[in-house]
Amino acid sequence: MIVAGIMSGTSADGIDVALVRIWDDKDEFPRLRLLVHEGFPYAKPLRQAVLAAMNAKSTSTAELARLNWRLGQAYAEAVKTTLERHPLNPGTKLNLIGCHGQTLYHQAARQKYAGAKFACTWQAGEAAILAGELGVPVVSNFRPADMVAGGQGAPLVSLLDLVLFRHAKRGRVLQNIGGIANLTAIPPAAKADQVLAFDTGPASMVIDALMLELYGRTMDAGGAVAATGRILDDVLNQSLRHRFFRQRPPKATGREEFGREFAAKFLASCQKASKRKEDAVATATALTAASIADAYQRFAAEKMKGAPVDYIVSGGGARNGTLMRLLAERLESSNCSVTTIDSFGMPAEAKEAAAFALLAWQTWHHRPGNVPAATGASRPAILGQVTYV
Repeated sequence: MIVAGIMSGTSADGIDVALVRIWDDKDEFPRLRLLVHEGFPYAKPLRQAVLAAMNAKSTSTAELARLNWRLGQAYAEAVKTTLERHPLNPGTKLNLIGCHGQTLYHQAARQKYAGAKFACTWQAGEAAILAGELGVPVVSNFRPADMVAGGQGAPLVSLLDLVLFRHAKRGRVLQNIGGIANLTAIPPAAKADQVLAFDTGPASMVIDALMLELYGRTMDAGGAVAATGRILDDVLNQSLRHRFFRQRPPKATGREEFGREFAAKFLASCQKASKRKEDAVATATALTAASIADAYQRFAAEKMKGAPVDYIVSGGGARNGTLMRLLAERLESSNCSVTTIDSFGMPAEAKEAAAFALLAWQTWHHRPGNVPAATGASRPAILGQVTYV
C-alpha cells in the first residue's frame, strides 16, 4: 500500500507529510520505504490559533470547532500539494492516510473531573475532510486506544523505530526533538517487549517560546542565538529538579507541564540572573540537552549492557547545531555516538509522519500499533479510528 502519514507536533510550527510504501513480508513486522517527504509551515493566523488553543485556560466551543475543521483543511491541502509535487507512478495510487492530528491537550496521568478520575487526550483535525478531499480512507485519533489499555498514549513512534532500526549487535536510541522530546531505546537484538520508550521533557518548546518573547522569531535557527550566550548554571540546575524529570517511565508530557507557564517562569529566572537575552536562550537549549542526556543515563543506559550505542536524533532539533553539540558532550561518557537520522536514509523531519503512516497500515490490517513496553499499556491495542470515503 501507498500510505500518507501526517504529523503536526507540539512545537506547532507546521505539517509534515510522508508518502510511504508498506508491505508485508511475513516477518514479525512489515517492511517500509520512504518515498517522499514535504514540510508545510503553518500560516501565521493558523499557528496563532493553534497556540492559543493548546492547554488554554478558557476558549469557546466555536473556536475549537472552527480550529478542528481548519486543521482538517490544512492537512488535506498538504497531502494534495505533496502528491502534485511528487506524482505517483502510473498504476499506483494513494491507498490510505494516517493523521496524528494536532494535540491540544494531553493528560497522561489520571485526574479527577466531574466526579470521576481518568486520563484523557485530544487531537484536533477533522478526518472527514481529509477522506472527502483525497478520496481515500483515513485513520486518525491514535492515542486513546492505548490510554484505555492503561498506557500513556505516547510515544507511539516505537513501532517504526523497531521496524527500521533494531540491530543485532549495537544498541540504538531514537531521540525525537520536536516540541516535546521522546526517546526509544532498543537494546541489541531486542524483542518488542525489551524496548523502552518515554518522553524526556521539553525539546524546542521552551526555546521557541523564549525566541518569540525576546526576539519576535519563531525559532533559534541552527542554534545561532544560543551559541552566543552563556549557560546560567543555577537556573539550569533548578529547572532540572522539576518532578517530571525524576519520574520513572513510562511517562508522557506536553504543554500542560512545559508550555507557556513554565516558559514564563523560566524566563523570569534567567532575567534575574542575567540581562543578556542570549543567555536565556542558551540556558533553555542546555535544559533540553541536559534533560535528554539525564533521562538516557538514568533510565535507559543499563539496558544496553555495555554495547556501543548509535544515538540517532530526528525532529527539528536535529538542525540545531548548538543543541546537538551540547547533547553529544553530555553523552560522550556513555559510549554513545550522536548522529542524525539522515545518516540512516530518512530526513529528520520525516520520521514521525512516516510512523503514523505505519500505524495507519497496522490499523487497516487489524494489527496492534502500540508497543506496551514503551507506553505502559497492559496489552497491545489496535489504534485509531477509521473514516471511510
